[in-house]
Amino acid sequence: MDDHGDDFGPWGLESTSNAVQRTDDEWAAIARYVRHAANKLGPQLPLCLPGEPQECGRTAQQHVLAWSAHLKAVAHHLMELSTPSEARGAFAAGPLYQRRLAEVREQSAPASAGH
Repeated sequence: MDDHGDDFGPWGLESTSNAVQRTDDEWAAIARYVRHAANKLGPQLPLCLPGEPQECGRTAQQHVLAWSAHLKAVAHHLMELSTPSEARGAFAAGPLYQRRLAEVREQSAPASAGH
């Protein structure tokens, strides 16, 4: 996979970071997990994180974004292939997906001060 989202523009020019702050090693571990999940569904993603064979020169954080986009696309394609009807597929890709996303966000949100 040569597409790491570079067409968005040069990496690292954003003045403020919206991302969770992680170390390079933490980003690399997450990138490997996402790549592993995507590889389970296919097609295979390459080994190209910093320090791996065929290193591509991009950061581990950039791989988390690129491979997460790939995994989301593969999951959406699986919904399209698996649906018995267009309406059911639209429901899975729309309201059901949004519900699951809300649950994931709630589970990963930092605990509020009052709890």
